[in-house]
Amino acid sequence: MARVLVVGGGPAGLSAALFTAKNGQETKVFDTDETWLHKAHLFNYLGIESMDGERFLEESREQADSYGVERHQGEAVTSVETTEDGFVVHTTEDVDGRYEGDYVVLATGADRDLAEAMGCEFDDDGTVSVTLSMETSIEDCYATGAMVRDQEWQAVISAGDGATAALDVLSKEEGEHFHDFDTPGDAE
Repeated sequence: MARVLVVGGGPAGLSAALFTAKNGQETKVFDTDETWLHKAHLFNYLGIESMDGERFLEESREQADSYGVERHQGEAVTSVETTEDGFVVHTTEDVDGRYEGDYVVLATGADRDLAEAMGCEFDDDGTVSVTLSMETSIEDCYATGAMVRDQEWQAVISAGDGATAALDVLSKEEGEHFHDFDTPGDAE
């Protein structure tokens, strides 16, 4: 089972975590709760006519939790180390502040410091360079949302970036293209 470490608990991070955990991958999210959604009201998010950003975060967290995401709320990531076996996330926690994973998803909004410290390549506009699957120049490391976009900062775009990264992780784990497609019978 892959260990997926997600840094950031906004739409991109929670979306990535939801998809990976829902599909059987051990997933941890490190969230300092500094997302822009605290100041937002969603009118342009597909399927949501009108919702306060705080409520959206609460419901998104509950949904991720229901699939077994292990959230480390308030636990700040200080660095991400690349190892032969994957990644190590270091946090501010005194006791267990070291977490190993096979994949890391950076979902830190416009804060690109971790990506820079890891040695990810950047584009000329100062954004993190990624493939269409959101993978950075470091294999199995993904960047999402505002860190990969110069101007297109929307919650729905960020959530899509997180889902894209998660589907790439799941495809790698399956050894073929993976599609997370549910049917009405799955809901019963």
